[in-house]
Amino acid sequence: MSVGETSGLPRAVMRYFVIDWPLGRRQPSWWRFLIALVVAVVGSVAACAILAGLGPIIFPSTAGYPHFQFADYTKLTVVGVVIACIAWPILTLVSSRAARPLFLTATIIVTVVSFAPDAWIMLKGQSAPAVLVLALMHIAVALVTYPALVTIAPQK
Repeated sequence: MSVGETSGLPRAVMRYFVIDWPLGRRQPSWWRFLIALVVAVVGSVAACAILAGLGPIIFPSTAGYPHFQFADYTKLTVVGVVIACIAWPILTLVSSRAARPLFLTATIIVTVVSFAPDAWIMLKGQSAPAVLVLALMHIAVALVTYPALVTIAPQK
């Protein structure tokens, strides 16, 4: 095996995720990226607002739940969406087909990991219906952000 050559699992992983290092030759255009970022942020905040509004309607016991306040969930939503948006052009640097499976897999993993704080606050006594709505917010953010980035700002 020569220097820099990989074998076995690392090579299979790189092949599966199409890690072929296009290094900027397949970047989304900057103006489409900015549009996708705005759509992802606004769409994600809107989806969370809808869920926060529906929470107390579906689960009356969650009325007044502090995490359903606009200022509370919007801060974390915007931060998470901006991080995802930054990840998209970075992943297009390492893969010529970053949308699937690389960015999709990353989106799924990050969404699943984002349930950890929800599980923690539920273990600490927060209501299960309220935490369910919070978890649905995480899923909504992923369902808005992923398609916004890969369709509005696709790789060239």
